[in-house]
Amino acid sequence: MKAIVQDMYGPADVLTLRDIDRPSVGDDEVLVRVRAAGVDPGVWHLMTGRPYLVRAFGFGLRKPKVPVRGRDLAGVVEAVGARVTRLRPGDEVYGTCESGSFAEYATARQDRLAIKPANLSFEQAAATPISGSTALQGLRDCAGLRPGQRVMVIGAAGGVGSFAVQIAKAFGATVTGVCSTPKVDLVRSLGAAEVIDYTHSQIDGNGARYDVIIDTAGNRPVSLLRRALTPRGTLVLVGGEHGGGRLLGGFDRQMLRAPFMSMFVSQRLRSLMAKEHAADLEELRRLIDSGAVTPVIDRAYPLADAADAIRHLAQGHAAGKTVVTV
Repeated sequence: MKAIVQDMYGPADVLTLRDIDRPSVGDDEVLVRVRAAGVDPGVWHLMTGRPYLVRAFGFGLRKPKVPVRGRDLAGVVEAVGARVTRLRPGDEVYGTCESGSFAEYATARQDRLAIKPANLSFEQAAATPISGSTALQGLRDCAGLRPGQRVMVIGAAGGVGSFAVQIAKAFGATVTGVCSTPKVDLVRSLGAAEVIDYTHSQIDGNGARYDVIIDTAGNRPVSLLRRALTPRGTLVLVGGEHGGGRLLGGFDRQMLRAPFMSMFVSQRLRSLMAKEHAADLEELRRLIDSGAVTPVIDRAYPLADAADAIRHLAQGHAAGKTVVTV
């Protein structure tokens, strides 16, 4: 099969299109014929091996343990392991894999796959699992979002942010989106009642008015974010894509500073490291089937151009999700 492979950490130039063997299927796994794969910041971190903290999580100290990039996928079940009961060959599925989704075939645990929403293309479905699950867990689990609350989503036009705006509205919240000028109309179309163009206005310009802030952009001081929160509001930090050194990158704000500060203030400062579960994919499917949530696709690249897809993501200008078609 054809796959995007890397033998060392580095920039997108380390990625090559090669013919490799299909992955073997374990008893609890499913072999998926990949039709599309999502591109998220995690792909960039695992490609570059930076910050170095990523390597310490078991992904390989000197080179990636899994040489094929990509985790989000959507496709058709080709075969199932002996203990798989939820899925069967021919099912159209979406979810995440460990063998690498920038390939013609990938293996995934059955508890990380669900039936693809019928009204989505494979490209839209592949854009959903990691970003959609992250937004859902941030709002539902970290923030405990309730109807009538006011929510600010920073990075509202991005992969996680575009889902967070729609999910928060579906949960009955009043949403304010924060984005740059070219993306204002998109964020408004996703359901934001108010949009702040950060190139012209500060997020705390209206005082402490938000019950929940979801920050997906990763580069604002926690002190600034707290000024926009109500006294007992909740701040959820998602990712750490900006700033910091080679060891922790921007994750020091998420993993160290915010949890420490949270012990001394009335506001809840939460860090989110999302996990993928079939149950969340099922909940996302219900939201999508109801029309409350629609994945936003920025660009689609063929498999051979996966390196360009990652370069586009790294530039930080995508509106919605970037995907790779297979």
